[in-house]
Amino acid sequence: MKYIIGTRGSQLSLTQTNWVISEIKKKSPQTELEIITIKTQGDTDARPLFTINQKGIFEKEIDRAVAEKKVDFAVHSLKDVPADLPEDLVLACVPKREEANDVFIANDGSTLDTIKKGALIGTSSLRRAVQITRVRPDVIVKPIRGNIETRIRKVHDGEFDGVVLAQAGISRLGLDVKFQKLSMDTFPPSPGQGALGIVARKDNVTLIELLQKIEDPETRNAVEAERSLSMFVDSGCRFPVGAFAHKDNDRLKLKVIVYSIDGSKSIMVEKDSETSKANDLGKQAAAELREKGISDIAKNWREKVEEWNSK
Repeated sequence: MKYIIGTRGSQLSLTQTNWVISEIKKKSPQTELEIITIKTQGDTDARPLFTINQKGIFEKEIDRAVAEKKVDFAVHSLKDVPADLPEDLVLACVPKREEANDVFIANDGSTLDTIKKGALIGTSSLRRAVQITRVRPDVIVKPIRGNIETRIRKVHDGEFDGVVLAQAGISRLGLDVKFQKLSMDTFPPSPGQGALGIVARKDNVTLIELLQKIEDPETRNAVEAERSLSMFVDSGCRFPVGAFAHKDNDRLKLKVIVYSIDGSKSIMVEKDSETSKANDLGKQAAAELREKGISDIAKNWREKVEEWNSK
C-alpha cells in the first residue's frame, strides 16, 4: 500500500515527517510513503503571527489537501492544529511527545536572568513575549519571524541579543546550539507544544489503523486535555495561554496560566483527573478560568497587541 503525506516545506516539517515515516516503517516495512510539500498562509504572510486574525495558518491548506484526497494524511506540529478540525477530518495519531518546554538562546551565552538590561529579545509568540516581560521587564521584546535556523542565526549575527523558542524543534533538527532550558512554572508552553499531530480523513479506516500503531497513549491523553481547554478558551496566537498536562502516577494533571496582554495580571488553574477523562479535565479547567475572571484579563488585548507590534 502507498500513501501520500502532505506537509510544509520547512526543514523542521520535513524532519518531523521523515521521522513519522521511519516509525511507520518499523511497524509496517512494506508500506510505501511519499512526501508532498504544500505552502501555507503562515509560510507566505510575513506579519507577526499574533496579528493574523485567523487560526490554522500553518495547516489549513494542507488539511484541505487531505480532505480533497490530494494527499492521504498530514503531519503537523500539534500546536498549529486547531482543536476544532473540519467534520470529515480526524486527529488520527499523536506520537510520543518531545520535550515541551521553551529555551533561551543568547549571542553571548547569557541566561534570561543575566542578560544585560535593555537587551533585544525576539520571539514569534505573544505568550512568550508576555512571559519574558514578566520575568525581565527591563528588556525589549520584539517579534521575530522565520524558521528555527533563521531565528537562531539572527541572534548569532547580532540582530537580536537573544531569542526564546521551543526545545522540541532544536532537538528534532539535532542542532548544536547552547541554550538555557526555561522552567515550565514560569514559561508554561502552548497547548500541544512538543507533540506531533497526524491528520487523516475519518473514512480512511485502513490508514487510521496503520497510524494508530505509532500512537503514544500517554501523549494523546495529555494533549487532549490541553486541546479541550483550547476549545473553551481562545488560546491561539493572539491570546496568551500556557498549558501543560502530564501523567503523574495514575492521574492526569493539567496546569494552565492565562495572562493579560500586558502581563500585569494572570490566573492559574491546576486540575487533575483519571487519565481516561482528558477532555473533561480540559473543560473543567476552562470552567474554573471563567469563574476566576478570564474575560476581565482578556479585555483590550487587540490594542495591546498593536502597541507591542509597533515597538
